[in-house]
Amino acid sequence: MSSTLLVGGQALAQQQQQWFVPNQPQQSAPQQQRPAQAPRQQPAQRPVQANPAPLPPGEPPPAAVIGIVDVPEVQRNSTAFNAVREEIEKRRQKLNDDLQREQGRWREEQQQLANQRATLSPEELRTKERDLQERVTDAQRIFRDRSRNIEQAAQQSLQEIERALALVIRQVSASRKVNLVLPRPVVIFNEPAFDLTEEVSTQLNKVLKAVAVAPEEATPAAAPAARPAQGGQGQQAPRRN
Repeated sequence: MSSTLLVGGQALAQQQQQWFVPNQPQQSAPQQQRPAQAPRQQPAQRPVQANPAPLPPGEPPPAAVIGIVDVPEVQRNSTAFNAVREEIEKRRQKLNDDLQREQGRWREEQQQLANQRATLSPEELRTKERDLQERVTDAQRIFRDRSRNIEQAAQQSLQEIERALALVIRQVSASRKVNLVLPRPVVIFNEPAFDLTEEVSTQLNKVLKAVAVAPEEATPAAAPAARPAQGGQGQQAPRRN
């Protein structure tokens, strides 16, 4: 089954902006990594089927009765799949929006440090630079964790849909006396009577109307607050939303 939901999670991959900390070599934007993909998990479990008895020596296998299923079309028609996709995309968009706001705060604080450079002692400047870098690093970790949680939730929901789809395909195949099912993309030509896609789509929507998406885990504790900037203007620690 196509992992459509796991493609296109670009919340941490498209924000390649330049940033700097005064008095240190210029650095590229905080490493906006591709959203951490869910750790490789075991394939979706299929209901256990009894192994058929081996054919006696010299006896040919039964004649193939072929059915065709277009899995991507089944996904497009699946209410459960579409609901999961919408929820995951909504979470990815919120993550991306939060990241952009956080980067704006980093740039503001970096500019404040640049403006204060002439009034701060070298030790004070190094302390403020180190504090800012620590909070940026902590924020990056939080965004990576949130991204990984989103992709894990997508993976879990997809596996539940895959299990239901596999069962429906077997049931529809048995009702049609089909003993061999092929995915439509590998078939160059077939008569409509071979195509089980519409019936599989209808049955899947009957047996699986919705799939619960695991809730996002609580956001980790916020990074240490910024040290007050000299000159009376305080700096706030980046918010974790």
